[in-house]
Amino acid sequence: MRENAVSVGARARPRLSLAKKSEPAGRAPSQGLAQTNAWRLLGWLAGVAILVLACLLSLAIGAKDIPFGTVWDALWSYNNSNDHIVIRDLRIPRTVLGLIVGMALGICGALIQAMTRNPLADPGILGVNAGAAFAVALAVGVLGFSTIWAYIWFAFAGAIVVSVVVYALGSVGRGGATPIRLTLSGVAVGAMLTGVTSGLILLDPIAFDQMRNWSAGTIAGRGLDVSGAIAPFVVVGLLLAFAIARPLNAVAMGDDLARSLGANVTRTRVIGVVAVTLLCGAATAAAGPIAFVGLMVPHVARWIVGPDQRWIMAYTLVGAPILLLVSDVIGRVVVRPGEMPVGVVTAFVGAPVLIFLVRRSKVSAL
Repeated sequence: MRENAVSVGARARPRLSLAKKSEPAGRAPSQGLAQTNAWRLLGWLAGVAILVLACLLSLAIGAKDIPFGTVWDALWSYNNSNDHIVIRDLRIPRTVLGLIVGMALGICGALIQAMTRNPLADPGILGVNAGAAFAVALAVGVLGFSTIWAYIWFAFAGAIVVSVVVYALGSVGRGGATPIRLTLSGVAVGAMLTGVTSGLILLDPIAFDQMRNWSAGTIAGRGLDVSGAIAPFVVVGLLLAFAIARPLNAVAMGDDLARSLGANVTRTRVIGVVAVTLLCGAATAAAGPIAFVGLMVPHVARWIVGPDQRWIMAYTLVGAPILLLVSDVIGRVVVRPGEMPVGVVTAFVGAPVLIFLVRRSKVSAL
């Protein structure tokens, strides 16, 4: 009896030892790389420095490269030389619009991912961009509107209608609105609306002559008046997003637990939908449908800082315009002397990221 007990114990101990070895050592995955606020703040400041560098690259690189010294002179000691005119009249408006649109799309993606608890959510993948773009094409091609102040309201309406339609389609059937169902519904609705939008553009090429590149997603050829038109809506959307960042931490754990923690789930979601509509509608009206920015950057931010939505949004606010401006610079270089729209570049980068995320075994976990 005793020998059997000893042998059983001897056999059991290695199993216990192996079980301990199989447990993941070190940092919990949900904590992110930066575990303290000091490290998170340091990383955020590094991101700000990279964003400043991306802005300088956006001002210096193009069909004709301009030295950084000349860029500096154009900013602070302007004269009427050709390089200074290019920087002031073309590249500064383009860079400013890239900053605004990047922030809007990044925070929009972070909001959608947090509210739906869907790591595949993105204003492009869920068809929100396509809905806004379709509404703008309808306003320009059918109703004859030609200024951003006229068709930006259609972009807002298109964004909110498609958001509701995609969520309704993804909720049909048993199991409710799962991440994969929402993704498939968004891709299907977005593809259909993109095709209809392309048809409207082809049917009336004169009306859309100034919007051909817009349909592919671009920040080129826009003046500061466009940035001024969308800036108030983006600012309000950003303020609303950061206002609900703390309640979103509770919502991410489930509606019942969020209510038990004192979070007003309905109010949080309503404010979130308003913010998404303002951010996505304004960005799409100004730059066209640009996808994958709101998908990639919040994922990188979550990997660095963990699940806290306040830090995710802070990092996304800096990281999204970095991605957009760098993609725009790449688009200017790869097909010189021509240019590739920034929406095409982000699609080339984002498609492999989407495939990787879909193939992950725990894709639904935030």
